Amino acid sequence: MISAARTNKRPRGFTLIEIVMVLAIAGVVMGGAVGFMVFSSDERALRNASGEIELMAKRARTIAILHQTPYAVEFRKGRVKLLPWAQAGQVEKKSKRYVFTDDEEPADGDNESRSYALPGGMELLIRRWNSDEWHTTLKNAVHVWRFDPDGLCEPISVKLSLNKSWVMDTFHPLTGSVSDSESETR
Repeated sequence: MISAARTNKRPRGFTLIEIVMVLAIAGVVMGGAVGFMVFSSDERALRNASGEIELMAKRARTIAILHQTPYAVEFRKGRVKLLPWAQAGQVEKKSKRYVFTDDEEPADGDNESRSYALPGGMELLIRRWNSDEWHTTLKNAVHVWRFDPDGLCEPISVKLSLNKSWVMDTFHPLTGSVSDSESETR
């Protein structure tokens, strides 16, 4: 007599529900990790503006040394400009002589003048050397940061704030670069 033996072998593998659950959990974990690694839009705007100001400071120092003439970074309401010291702090005219973007050609061969418009709503504060007071950039107020032909500049601090986030950079008087930076993002 032949006996039929029953074997209970289950096929090996995962069910569709198990696969979907694992993918959902992995998606939530990856979404949280990416959220922590990606800067907020406020922080990105503050870092970009901070980098532009540092770039202008380094450029002003280099141009002042190369041309053996003082240069300046000028802080106005909503804008930061790099220009020769002799033209800094003057009343603005409608001319585009000293304000151009990188894709425009400079007027009269003046390729050492740059302007950076701060993003809307960003506030710029200046703290001068040996002072605890922050100065705001009002509509008619101009703050000028001078770079001498010997490579020296005044050590200043620049604070940029947007909504509840801020970045504060302290600049070194010998290099014109950021020597200390603090920030808070909310």
